[in-house]
Amino acid sequence: MRNNRRLQPRHARFRVGQVVRHRYYPFRGVIFDVDPTFSSTEEWWQSIPEEIRPAKDQPYYHLLAENEETEYVAYVSEQNLVPDDSDEPIRHPQVEELFEDFEDGLYRGVNLNLH
Repeated sequence: MRNNRRLQPRHARFRVGQVVRHRYYPFRGVIFDVDPTFSSTEEWWQSIPEEIRPAKDQPYYHLLAENEETEYVAYVSEQNLVPDDSDEPIRHPQVEELFEDFEDGLYRGVNLNLH
């Protein structure tokens, strides 16, 4: 018998404006959008090695991300994020386009109409 269960989104643990770190890889970023479940391409999802491929039925976060060398946009599953407690701002050049203030480790947005 085939399982026709629809993916049920979970409530997002993190919020827009929050600074987070990747659980395994050395980068951090500020969340600027949240998808209730995976919404990228199947090709992108399949490109992740199966042994570390995250489930689709969880929130996915769009980040203005940075590592030691560069800044970029990242798409990360909730299971692979942890809060960033450094209280350091993100240096990504688009931060000022989307957010107004940075206080107590949280950005406050001014223009989040991205889609």
